[in-house]
Amino acid sequence: MEYEWKPDEQGLQQILQLLKESQSPDTTIQRTVQQKLEQLNQYPDFNNYLIFVLTKLKSEDEPTRSLSGLILKNNVKAHFQNFPNGVTDFIKSECLNNIGDSSPLIRATVGILITTIASKGELQNWPDLLPKLCSLLDSEDYNTCEGAFGALQKICEDSAEILDSDVLDRPLNIMIPKFLQFFKHSSPKIRSHAVACVNQFIISRTQALMLHIDSFIENLFALAGDEEPEVRKNVCRALVMLLEVRMDRLLPHMHNIVEYMLQRTQDQDENVALEACEFWLTLAEQPILFLLLHATLFLKLTGDVEEDETIPDSEQDIRPRFHRSRTVAQQHDEDGIEEEDDDDDEIDDDDTISDWNLRKCSAAALDVLANVYRDELLPHILPLLKELLFHHEWVVKESGILVLGAIAEGCMQGMIPYLPELIPHLIQCLSDKKALVRSITCWTLSRYAHWVVSQPPDTYLKPLMTELLKRILDSNKRVQEAACSAFATLEEEACTELVPYLAYILDTLVFAFSKYQHKNLLILYDAIGTLADSVGHHLNKPEYIQMLMPPLIQKWNMLKDEDKDLFPLLECLSSVATALQSGFLPYCEPVYQRCVNLVQKTLAQAMLNNAQPDQYEAPDKDFMIVALDLLSGLAEGLGGNIEQLVARSNILTLMYQCMQDKMPEVRQSSFALLGDLTKACFQHVKPCIADFMPILGTNLNPEFISVCNNATWAIGEISIQMGIEMQPYIPMVLHQLVEIINRPNTPKTLLENTAITIGRLGYVCPQEVAPMLQQFIRPWCTSLRNIRDNEEKDSAFRGICTMISVNPSGVIQVRLFYLRSNANCCFSLVTDKLTIFSFYFLQILHGFKNQVGDENWRRFSDQFPLPLKERLAAFYGV
Repeated sequence: MEYEWKPDEQGLQQILQLLKESQSPDTTIQRTVQQKLEQLNQYPDFNNYLIFVLTKLKSEDEPTRSLSGLILKNNVKAHFQNFPNGVTDFIKSECLNNIGDSSPLIRATVGILITTIASKGELQNWPDLLPKLCSLLDSEDYNTCEGAFGALQKICEDSAEILDSDVLDRPLNIMIPKFLQFFKHSSPKIRSHAVACVNQFIISRTQALMLHIDSFIENLFALAGDEEPEVRKNVCRALVMLLEVRMDRLLPHMHNIVEYMLQRTQDQDENVALEACEFWLTLAEQPILFLLLHATLFLKLTGDVEEDETIPDSEQDIRPRFHRSRTVAQQHDEDGIEEEDDDDDEIDDDDTISDWNLRKCSAAALDVLANVYRDELLPHILPLLKELLFHHEWVVKESGILVLGAIAEGCMQGMIPYLPELIPHLIQCLSDKKALVRSITCWTLSRYAHWVVSQPPDTYLKPLMTELLKRILDSNKRVQEAACSAFATLEEEACTELVPYLAYILDTLVFAFSKYQHKNLLILYDAIGTLADSVGHHLNKPEYIQMLMPPLIQKWNMLKDEDKDLFPLLECLSSVATALQSGFLPYCEPVYQRCVNLVQKTLAQAMLNNAQPDQYEAPDKDFMIVALDLLSGLAEGLGGNIEQLVARSNILTLMYQCMQDKMPEVRQSSFALLGDLTKACFQHVKPCIADFMPILGTNLNPEFISVCNNATWAIGEISIQMGIEMQPYIPMVLHQLVEIINRPNTPKTLLENTAITIGRLGYVCPQEVAPMLQQFIRPWCTSLRNIRDNEEKDSAFRGICTMISVNPSGVIQVRLFYLRSNANCCFSLVTDKLTIFSFYFLQILHGFKNQVGDENWRRFSDQFPLPLKERLAAFYGV
């Protein structure tokens, strides 16, 4: 008979009041509530009220109902053995009747409650729980099925051992086949629950699962490409555990599993990628499997490769670089390497064939293994590698060169002693008579470019560059492609080291224009753009401009507005315009005008598509993004010279529309352009500021890192131009910026730009920003520690000093921290011309010294490096 219970209305209201109060942020109220709840535990039917609010009181808001369930869960944990039978029965029946509540929050809370009861040794005392939950899985109602599965997953996690024991008559014999049926369910959430449930029984080699192991593995493979990240994560987790306990069952599929794990190691979802990485770590504990895989990889690498132009020649070949919108980043003192600048999207060519996939997969597997094992891998590989690299058969030699490239990243340290011998050998291989050897050598050498550049230029850089430039003009298209990609990598590493050879480099690249067919032209644009990024203003010489610009403009004039080849060309021109600066002036007008037209056309087509989607196709917004980025490059390169072009066009109206586009990349590029135009010709931007600032404020959302980053940077640039007139706009942006700088795990680039913008806002409007000083000074100091000195950093530091003088109490707690974090970079900023900055800093130092006393100051200043002490004494007399 079902236990009947009705609440007393007054008692119910009292409990509801308590639940509401317990959500108060006030800790005193929370403590009082806690005491009252403890007292109520003395009443037998108090827990009936709690389950009643959770499951029956649908008029209440979900957080209150869920909270009621969580308090009940805590009571179950602490006092379940003291619950009267009637109360226990009422709670159990209410749980099972409401596992399918329409609210995901309530379903999850009921699930947690069920598992807490089950974990109190109650699985034996609740015999109908598992059969009931299993039968609910077949419900036509999605919520019921999902709720029951959520509870079962938690039970499997908490009580795996008892489920596989005689105590309960081995329910897994029924449950596991049941779970396997749901691997093919239409709902990703249900599929994910099903895999997660079975996964609980792999490591313990549960008999019920081992009986169905082949069916399990088959079902897992069917889910390999699931669109739901949570499912992919659980599939990876299952394969990693199976590798430990049922390697025999995986061996026949090992090649496919390795290929799959490589893809997942680069999964867009970070949690899936992390789970997949475990696979390679698990390999470390499986020496037999490791050697088997090792042998397999080499077999694949030295497979029968014919010299055939339809086979892509190297990993680098088949990775054309796709356009990434501009992200404004600070330059660093240490290594100039930007953490988010990740170009490694693997994109397969249409003509990739299965043989190549095996080779590429094997090379990529070695790459991953090298990154996991680092130099421990070398003793296994070096003896074999030496034999391969100097082999008389070209097929074998070529596979050795591929292996050498594959291990470059992970084993770099251990390879350094061998590189003085290997690099000259590889440079010789660049002129091998076999095209496949020449092309793979290009790729492998690019993987060691960082080391090459770190040596005296005449030793390796010059011969490598000379040979690579010859290969750029190779008669084989694949070799051209590989050499061009490798040269782009070398350019990124060498930067201004290439300046002495610019005439020779440009001569080759320009000649390639006349030689290259369609596909390789796109890679050539990339090599030219990268060269411009790497050497910057050194390109701005009349003789270089004369060589480079005519062929680029000729291609520019040939391409139609709807031709996608415009993307790489626009990107290339953007880099060239930024590098040439005033040297680009003769070419700027038609380029500027075409970019504005591309933006206008795309916006017009988007509006037509929104109004009548069945009649008008959606535009390809990449045209607009790349055009906005080239306009940014023009504004950055030409500076004030762009003013007349802006005056004669409607670019600001178009930008206003782009800044509100629903596609993040469009907004990202429009904010970069806004910042660049603000610097170049603020007189045209200023009338629009009242319209622009609210949009910038709403885009300070760190979920879209690059959008947020560029909006932040643009706000900083605008504030410097606006000065005190920035005052009305501070409330629109300041709170979000302070929130961002205090967020954990915020990417470095965004932190730095946020710190600079807060400093700049404080510089122009100290009275408005200084009151919040205490809330951001600590992370502010840490964020700007390693940025190279520049105007942006200068204005930000001046801002901080101004704010400290307005609100000194805001930094009393953190002055010591401020000085220790910023000692070096503060003083490197101080030059004779920075008199205001010096004056403020002098105030801070003396105030701090007086506050801590001479003895403490001496102990603190003893930690400073000697040059810093000398500068302190010279500049500040402290």
